[in-house]
Amino acid sequence: MSTATVLADVTVAIHIMALLYIGLGGFLAWRWPKSIFVHVFFALWGVAVNVFPIPCPLTALEDYFRGLQGLGPLPGGFNAYYLYGTVIPRSLLPLVAVTALAIVIFSYVGAWTRYKHRDSAPAHRMRQA
Repeated sequence: MSTATVLADVTVAIHIMALLYIGLGGFLAWRWPKSIFVHVFFALWGVAVNVFPIPCPLTALEDYFRGLQGLGPLPGGFNAYYLYGTVIPRSLLPLVAVTALAIVIFSYVGAWTRYKHRDSAPAHRMRQA
């Protein structure tokens, strides 16, 4: 297995983790409220590259490593190549998009609620012997 193949595979793994973070990372703010700022950036970026003709740097990186192997760029991009029609049936894409948006909104509402009520939570006290 060539170095370019390994690096392309690592890029795919990082891309999948980034997509999971875009979808679920808002829940990390329930525990670490300041992480919401990083997640907002990722979420906006995820929307932007899917709505506007903005190239995703991870897709470009994988295309570069594919080029080193003598392969062409991903046909249709990362999502179209790896997810649409394989992991996610194309007929369900609108439902998946709405569900993903609902999950992100739910995570943000939960993070805001937990942040807002952080001072009203009962303090843990040690029992005296």
